[in-house]
Amino acid sequence: MIYKNLIEEIDAYLERDPAAHSRLMVLLSYPGLHAMIWHRFAHLLWGARLFVLSRLIGHIARWITGIEIHPAVKIGKRLVIDHGMGVVIGETTEIGNDVTLYHGVTLGGIAPSLDSEKQKLYKRHPTISDGVIIGSGAQVLGPLNVGRNARIGANAVVVKNVDEGSTVVGIPAKPVDDENSRTDIFTAYGTPTADISVQEETITKNLLDELNNLQIRMEILEQQNVDKKQKEVSITTEKPSDDFV
Repeated sequence: MIYKNLIEEIDAYLERDPAAHSRLMVLLSYPGLHAMIWHRFAHLLWGARLFVLSRLIGHIARWITGIEIHPAVKIGKRLVIDHGMGVVIGETTEIGNDVTLYHGVTLGGIAPSLDSEKQKLYKRHPTISDGVIIGSGAQVLGPLNVGRNARIGANAVVVKNVDEGSTVVGIPAKPVDDENSRTDIFTAYGTPTADISVQEETITKNLLDELNNLQIRMEILEQQNVDKKQKEVSITTEKPSDDFV
């Protein structure tokens, strides 16, 4: 069973990362997979109430992989942590199946701001449903829910629930237009890019229009300057009047 699950998790990397060329490559060189192998063991020890030993295992895993996962975290099948460096997953986080996280993601708790002692038995971290993609640098903070197949864009800061199938970006994170949000396909980094070519075309057109307007204004100013100089020359070369005695 353990071997079967490991193969599933390796294949998940092959499906979602075009840079993954073989199972052997993923097994030997992907820190996200290594972090999950360590976490499965640490989580087992945590369930056996061997808290110190499980935290030690998690600490060693962080040294090796750069990924910090609290041993109490509940994680489903086929989690992909791509690149991985700087990922932090807090104690009461729950993660469903087929979730993808990129480097720098924080699944954190903001509840114990004053009295952490009273918060120890409370849910403080997010619940991530099946099929969610969270882009690099995103911060998902507090005991909120992220719905199935939702997308969280790179560097977004999420402090409210995210609806199923929606895409949120920005600080604070807000939903993007439905026409730019697609959850029927895998979206790398959780960031919609379908309209990038349209945006680039619009930006280019606006820049060209502005440049044309500037050229017209420069021509007008140059002509005004020429007219002014001609007028000054005309005044200085004008002969004195014959009526002057």
